[in-house]
Amino acid sequence: MPAEGAVETARIERIAAGGDGIGHLADGRAVFVPRSAPGDLLELTQVSRQTSFARAEVGRILEPGPGRVVPACPHYTRDRCGGCQLQHLAPEAQREARRAIVGDALRRVGRRDVTDPVLEPATEEWAYRTRITLHQGAEGRRMGFHRLGRPGEIFDLETCLLAVPAVQELWSVLRLLRRLLPARFKSLTLRLERGGGRHVLVRGIDGAWPDANRLVDALRARLPDVAVWWQPPEGAARVVGESVAFPATVFEQVNPQMGDRVRAWAVAALGDVNGQAGWDLYAGIGETSRMLVERGARIESIESDARAVRLATSRLGEAVQLVAHAGRVEDVIETLRPPDFVITNPPRAGMHARAVEAISASPARRLAYVSCDPATLARDLRGLGDAWRLTALWAFDLFPQTAHVETVVVLERG
Repeated sequence: MPAEGAVETARIERIAAGGDGIGHLADGRAVFVPRSAPGDLLELTQVSRQTSFARAEVGRILEPGPGRVVPACPHYTRDRCGGCQLQHLAPEAQREARRAIVGDALRRVGRRDVTDPVLEPATEEWAYRTRITLHQGAEGRRMGFHRLGRPGEIFDLETCLLAVPAVQELWSVLRLLRRLLPARFKSLTLRLERGGGRHVLVRGIDGAWPDANRLVDALRARLPDVAVWWQPPEGAARVVGESVAFPATVFEQVNPQMGDRVRAWAVAALGDVNGQAGWDLYAGIGETSRMLVERGARIESIESDARAVRLATSRLGEAVQLVAHAGRVEDVIETLRPPDFVITNPPRAGMHARAVEAISASPARRLAYVSCDPATLARDLRGLGDAWRLTALWAFDLFPQTAHVETVVVLERG
């Protein structure tokens, strides 16, 4: 322990999953420091020691690391916005950090002998998100994002530099009309769909919403392409004032252009699938299923969102090579026909243990796993065991300014 009143310092060595920098205290204990950069020599404040590690805040930067830059967004420093974790790093330093996060997880948790993967850069470092979700402060006046490390605190958002211009324009207009929103709600999602339409989805409304139609009219006076949806705490989302075909709650990648690259790489990495049977797990709105069917595969897909399944089947028309199941993967997977290959794209929590077991028990020879969280990817690869050999690994920069990264691994049996 340092002497009372002594200043704690640390040299930051690398970026951990989640975005904190890691250094070591004088007693040898690892210390996690948000908003720090590799190479930084820091004077630390708010040092909190746990049994085997510590947490601290940046007090003073004694020597900046070579990748440190001034953050572009005023919310990042002023409000400690939790939406971004790495704005204080130059783009190349960010990419190196995300590569290392993937490699470390696969080696340490997944027990795979791999080097840090190649990472395909994003097409845009800013203005790439087609969806943002805002929350309401406890007093009801502030609407914005959570502060870093303080999930109970919301700051008032003015501009999000990650949002595409159409979404930012929507927020700029809606922000002026916030008096017409419900008095209490859980979240507010703003979304641009591929066809160009914009959506406002108000979730978890507590009580009546008497000004719903007034909000629609006021928004459409400025932005005619907007649809407004509301969703009570229990129940399906409903559109205000009319019915539209596009389901605003269906999941789609927030960076669609890079998401398309991920999907194309994963499908190509499976090789020739013509005439083969495959599983498409956590299938979303069916883009991957469609690509595989177009390549001659027979696909059974599983997606928990019934509306996403209906959208997927409507887009494919009468394709007899697709059987789409609505339900949870772990509940449906054991009813599927035996596959020759599997492609899976689970949420951040990774695959359910029963899904891992079913893939292992199947006769599939190839598996493409698309992951948005290296830690759960590594856990699932470890669960699959040594019978599956990792043959390809690639990372994609879908989320610049953050510590998130998309990864695709391809495995073969034997």
